Amino acid sequence: MVADKDVRRSLAVIFGAIALDAMGLGLVFPILPRLLAEVCGADAARQRLSVYVGFTIAIYAVMQLVFAPVLGALSDRFGRRPVLLLSLGGAIVSYAVMATGHALWVLLLGRAVAGLTSANVSVATAYITDISPEGTRARRFGLFNAMFGLGFIVGPVLGGVLGDWWLRLPFVVAAVLNAGTLVLAYLLLPESRTLGASAGPTSFNPFRQIGWAVRVDGLLPLMAIFFIFAASGEAYGTCWALWGTDTFGWTGAGIGLSLGVFGICQALAQAFAPGPAVERFGERRAILLSIACGVAALLAVAFATRSWIVFAAMPLFALGGIGAPALQTLATRRVSDDEQGRLQGVLASVVSLASIVAPLTFSFVYLLVRERWPGAIWLSVVVLDALVAPIILRLHFPAKPA
Repeated sequence: MVADKDVRRSLAVIFGAIALDAMGLGLVFPILPRLLAEVCGADAARQRLSVYVGFTIAIYAVMQLVFAPVLGALSDRFGRRPVLLLSLGGAIVSYAVMATGHALWVLLLGRAVAGLTSANVSVATAYITDISPEGTRARRFGLFNAMFGLGFIVGPVLGGVLGDWWLRLPFVVAAVLNAGTLVLAYLLLPESRTLGASAGPTSFNPFRQIGWAVRVDGLLPLMAIFFIFAASGEAYGTCWALWGTDTFGWTGAGIGLSLGVFGICQALAQAFAPGPAVERFGERRAILLSIACGVAALLAVAFATRSWIVFAAMPLFALGGIGAPALQTLATRRVSDDEQGRLQGVLASVVSLASIVAPLTFSFVYLLVRERWPGAIWLSVVVLDALVAPIILRLHFPAKPA
């Protein structure tokens, strides 16, 4: 168990590990086309580049989808610490493979291992649940999301800059950073839960874990909201650059600046807003407030005719994300302490499923509206977010533990 004096140190290690996961997800984006061209040959890459890029990105999400429940269940059975240490070691292996691989199948293998190890997000969130009293969970889940956001901002920048020096250098640096985190976790991270008779055998089949979650009373509506929130978030990564170019004539610098401001606002809001919002309004109203802010921001950019309107709406976009930590806090009340790893694994899989389905959907919708009104893509996100409100209003909120 984690003593009170060790909580901050443990949180620092967990937050560092999740930031590295996010960096690993993002650092490949700027260099992926060049890397595939180098490995496959320029002619082959030119003919099938989009297919290679899509498959390389998708395999990461699929592995995370499948293995997040498995790692969560393993951490319930054997403890959070050993599973986190093994996943950090696996991340080092994946980056080493991608730094040295000179065949397409080797790169795909490295990316698959990276997706598997990044499924430790379920273990990290379960660890936070273990060491956090009920009243602090929303704030700490917000900090968790903020660190993930910062890692995702740094990752593409790091990948682009280092990739100009040497195409494989981002993977070498990522391997070194993960090795440092592994050492810190080994030295400083205690086990967060006591293993005993309650941590009995359980199935590590990911589909059985999802079936278990569906049968938990009151959890299915929360899973549906998680999916909607995650799917809505995918719209920005899928359509933002296309929409900015079509609507305002943004260059790469304009797109990068807008995404950078967006990411900074999101990180600040996640770091400081969820805890106070839940304390002041309660979980239900905090989630509804986040939906209202997100919808207002989406309507503003959908009808925007000047770039400054987009930047003015950024704080509203950021406040639109404060509902997720409150929702995650609610989910932790639905299961016992011995099932938090399973729960967080299933929730991570729900998010991964959204990251596979939503980009395909939003890219198709944007293709339909692009010629007449590119901003209409954000109205489709408004419709999706609006589905959450009636679910929240009808949802029974369990009382906080004493």
